[in-house]
Amino acid sequence: MAFEIPKIRYTGKIEEIVVGAGQKAVRVGGSGCYPFCRFEGEMPNPPKIAFEVWDHRPEDWQEWAIEPYRDVIHDPVAWAKKSIDVYGAEMIALQLKSADPNGMDRPVDEAVKVVQDVVNAIDVPLIVWGTANDDKDADLLRKAAEVCEGKNVAIGPLSEKNYKQIGAMAIGYGQVVMASSPIDVNLAKQLNILLGNLGVPDEKVLMDPTTGGLGYGLEYTYSVIERDRMAALTQEDVKLQRPIVCNLAHEVWKTKEARLKREDDEKMGDEVKRSVLMESVAAMTLAFAGADILIMRHPESARLVKEMIGELMK
Repeated sequence: MAFEIPKIRYTGKIEEIVVGAGQKAVRVGGSGCYPFCRFEGEMPNPPKIAFEVWDHRPEDWQEWAIEPYRDVIHDPVAWAKKSIDVYGAEMIALQLKSADPNGMDRPVDEAVKVVQDVVNAIDVPLIVWGTANDDKDADLLRKAAEVCEGKNVAIGPLSEKNYKQIGAMAIGYGQVVMASSPIDVNLAKQLNILLGNLGVPDEKVLMDPTTGGLGYGLEYTYSVIERDRMAALTQEDVKLQRPIVCNLAHEVWKTKEARLKREDDEKMGDEVKRSVLMESVAAMTLAFAGADILIMRHPESARLVKEMIGELMK
């Protein structure tokens, strides 16, 4: 008797969501099985990588993280274009770091002008990531949604404290929202329910479960994403059947292990290879858990992950 691989029968399906407009719009979600288990069901859209771009020149990045963008890192538009033209980015994740009240506290109108310049200069989907300050983002992301009208961008993170303001503007301008909750399945579900009650369509919601870096809470994120997927696919929990976005770059590159140079600790080895591998391993771990969009920093990390995903989808 021939051996048969045991198969799980899935009764749920992840919502398919489109981000962006035109020929280069990206589809995420749509899976009817656990990540990469295509012998059990369909996985029409592999995880996508969004290249991180900041709205100002970073002051605390490692030299080896700056190097690929040294000639453009002072200009978000040029930075985004290089990510696309040179490194093949399918999506851009614009991080509005300069607007953070705990940092530069750039005025909203100035930060939104950068969003407008970038979205008008690129032809791939844009993710607009705010400051994670509820009050500032309530104004910042509402105005970002307005200037990106017709582009079908993804904006967030929105929380239980500001979902009404941002969600209403997203409905009005037809944008996708990223619902952020602090590593908890029930909180994620509750926020999706609130957005549904507000009138945000299911096909306009991405989930951000909050991401930990490799060795710094990644296992918690993995566990929560895994439970989200189990509930969505095997328990038919329609409120958790949303694609997942993980903003992992900052979490990985801020760690001690990604900052130490070889001269600081010889046994840690080459700092460039170590940092790239840390980001790559974190990204693939999240992809195996069920992440649909991975926000990454280093082009080499993105290349490695894209290559691995390609192998798994063969």
